[in-house]
Amino acid sequence: MAVNFVDRVVLHLSAGSGGHGVASVKREKFKPLGGPDGGNGGHGGSVVLRVDPQSTTLLEYHRHPHRKADNGKPGAGDERNGADGEDLVLPVPEGTVVKDSSGTILVDLVGMGTEHIIARGGRGGLGNKALASARRKAPGFALLGEPGEEVDVVLELKTLADVALIGYPSAGKSSLVSVLSAARPKIADYPFTTLVPNLGVVTAGSSRFTVADVPGLIPGAHEGKGLGLEFLRHVERCSVLVHVIDCATLEPGRDPMSDLDVIETELSLYVPDADLGGRPLAERTRIVVLNKADVPEARELAEMVKPDLEARGLEVFIVSAVAHEGLKELTYAMARHVEAARREVEQVVPQRIVLRPRSVDDTGFTVTKENGPDGPFYRVTGERPIRWVRQTDFSNDEAVGYLADRLARLGVEDELYKVGAVAGDTVVIGATDDAVVFDWEPTLQSGAELLGSRGTDLRLSESSRPTRDEKREAYQDRYAARAATQEELEQERRAGLWHLRDEDDTTD
Repeated sequence: MAVNFVDRVVLHLSAGSGGHGVASVKREKFKPLGGPDGGNGGHGGSVVLRVDPQSTTLLEYHRHPHRKADNGKPGAGDERNGADGEDLVLPVPEGTVVKDSSGTILVDLVGMGTEHIIARGGRGGLGNKALASARRKAPGFALLGEPGEEVDVVLELKTLADVALIGYPSAGKSSLVSVLSAARPKIADYPFTTLVPNLGVVTAGSSRFTVADVPGLIPGAHEGKGLGLEFLRHVERCSVLVHVIDCATLEPGRDPMSDLDVIETELSLYVPDADLGGRPLAERTRIVVLNKADVPEARELAEMVKPDLEARGLEVFIVSAVAHEGLKELTYAMARHVEAARREVEQVVPQRIVLRPRSVDDTGFTVTKENGPDGPFYRVTGERPIRWVRQTDFSNDEAVGYLADRLARLGVEDELYKVGAVAGDTVVIGATDDAVVFDWEPTLQSGAELLGSRGTDLRLSESSRPTRDEKREAYQDRYAARAATQEELEQERRAGLWHLRDEDDTTD
């Protein structure tokens, strides 16, 4: 049997990598020193999930689970930048829940046109033109493009409907949907005819709502028996649950009361996603439909058990989908409960944009000491250090030196000193298996740098200027000290300790 409906898939997504920058020197006639003119690489394309009204199933992703966005183009000489990679937009049905490999919900895609970037493209590398500065006039290197993100996500489709018809297989749920709405599901007289949820739009007066026909449930559905576990997720978003009970069944050991108890047990044992804010299925509004009243024995049984069901506080309707009996009352009852559920939903408040600027003392990286199989080492983690490492061409000594300068300016070396690192220790930049490992060689410091940290001058550390009175007092102190020194010298001369030498005095 061909698969035409899929509501759960695992996707392997790869965003595009950024294009490499280029190291180039401008070459023109009569201009031997044209300078650097290498262009930047383009940014890689991102993978975007978008809610599309034309999409109703995840079948396409079931057949092709591996998707990749375009890479950015590399730069070129004459200051030509590479083109950005095109984003890969994946259309998904409304109600798709995106989870990571551990089961954590990343986003709930509700609302036509809603988008979410699931894998972000890598940044393009800078060319030597962009790396030129007053100190580095002609860089002989360029930065590499950053690799794009690679993620594995799980897409689960959870039907957006107001009312769910639930019950045993062949209870008449599909027939009920076909007469209440314009939907035309497959109808047959054998169990599990319905293999996929069927949606229909129902109008009752001024109210308009959707009804979902969920495949039949059997005992043990919450554990994966039958088709229940695969499709119970489509009931999570429904505010009203309608029990469709077959009063004309000929199976031994079944009656309307036992059928209701079995389905209620399965609903209570199913655990919906708490992160979506849904209530447990056992707390939803219930309506009981005693179907197939066109059969005389079924009508008698329905009228017999109706008082017992109403004694439980349930609203009960005796209907016949074939004879179109009791449908109007059922339709208006469902509309009444749907409108009540809609009024209970809190008004959606637009999300406020909160700006959280980074603290002034936040360096953007951390240095920790860890113990490995070969001894202790120091791990550096942070967005900028990891990105800089990925963009470095380690076959170019000048590029490696540029990386060392950037890390030093960021304060990585100072932090390594603080945590106790010494020359020759192992330093790891990155938190994954593809981290860069090297033996640390601290940057040599000159005498001026030993006077203070980089970028500071102790001679300019004074934060206040002397006042006029302070300057006058300091001048008077210097004048008094000079006068005292002259008076002391004059007393020593008078005492004969020394005398002034005349021009005619030739004695030593």
